[in-house]
Amino acid sequence: MRVWFSRYLAILLLMVLATLVVLRGVVPAMSMVTSDFPNYWTAARIVTDGGDVERLYDRAWFQQQERRYGLARPGKFAPFPPPTALMLVPLARLEPLEALRVLTSLSVVCLIGTIVLLARALAWSVVDAAVLVLLSAPALITTLRLGQPYVLVSASCAAGYYAYVRKRPWLAGACFGFFVPIKYFPVIYPAWLALCRCWRVAASACAVIVAMTLVSVWILGWKLHAQFLSSVLGGHLVGQLDMQDPFTASFQSFDTLFRRLFVLDMSANPHPLVVAPALHAAGVLLTKATIGAVAIATLVRLIRCRGSAAATPPALGLLGIVGLLLAPATASYHLVLLWLPVGLLIDFFQRRKAAGCAGFLLGSYTLIAFFPYWLTAQFEGRGALTLLAYPRLFLLLVMFCACVGCLWRCTTPVGMPAGVNLSRPP
Repeated sequence: MRVWFSRYLAILLLMVLATLVVLRGVVPAMSMVTSDFPNYWTAARIVTDGGDVERLYDRAWFQQQERRYGLARPGKFAPFPPPTALMLVPLARLEPLEALRVLTSLSVVCLIGTIVLLARALAWSVVDAAVLVLLSAPALITTLRLGQPYVLVSASCAAGYYAYVRKRPWLAGACFGFFVPIKYFPVIYPAWLALCRCWRVAASACAVIVAMTLVSVWILGWKLHAQFLSSVLGGHLVGQLDMQDPFTASFQSFDTLFRRLFVLDMSANPHPLVVAPALHAAGVLLTKATIGAVAIATLVRLIRCRGSAAATPPALGLLGIVGLLLAPATASYHLVLLWLPVGLLIDFFQRRKAAGCAGFLLGSYTLIAFFPYWLTAQFEGRGALTLLAYPRLFLLLVMFCACVGCLWRCTTPVGMPAGVNLSRPP
């Protein structure tokens, strides 16, 4: 990535962002346990203590276990997939704050590793890669403070792509598949590469996913997995999560937006735009189908114009944005999952001499991170004004539309201009 200002200003910006992350993210995470992390740690502690793991989705029982372990904040295990209970097993014997400190330290190491991997995979300078990553500082801060594992997930994706670029398909697939049973997002990478007939990457990812799932079934039992499939997964897929308001704009998804606009609830949503529940389902289905169709058409054009290998970097970037855009519920910290996708798209546009597209994409990505969401939260649940309460969703939609337009403009059926190398993958 070529920065749009001097190298000295880039280094200064990097220092400011890094200081912000340390002071507001790392230091608090090293000092206090807040929400989210206790859910992961409690589940792992129940497993290591030989507790009744079949009751992990029993909210009242799970909260009772949290209190027994000295965690006063009420939590839940749903909607996590069962393998999530195994994620912190190596740290479960530590006290919660000590375990969070270890996880935070590991996240910082993975953060640095991701920067190095992106720089090498995209042939960028370390400063440029670090600026891209740290421009998501607010999301990164939230991830660290809440003890979420998304820095590790993003690092795994970056490692998988670097291995793919270096012609290590089995390692690439293993990295891509490692977190899929816990967080679904990375599945987009082996799925696309399978469509491109990169069978070894896809096979390796599938093997890792199946192996981890079987280990989870062996340790936790089939009953818990059956419960997840029958009574937990369905609610998650439509943005209805246990202990959380299904109308909340915090999720910033089309599912909650259309529910807020068209579904009446006298306590949670007394002022919808129109009382028409059928429009909720129809709106979600039509919107997501349209986005999916546009994305597919763009991917087909990429393959036809560039070939599957050269199309892979921008295709993975576009799929990363689509993955978050179609998710039934997202949080601010999910932005860290876009480190690799946004990097791939910016690199593609700059190599195609489309600096304007690259700059707009970087600006949208940065605005999503730093937008003052408290300004728009006041419009939630106020009829048509509810639309103003979803800035992150619409910024992501704008990013998607801009990327699609730029990709169509940057791809032509003629041969690639001499001297322009769009891809270093095999």
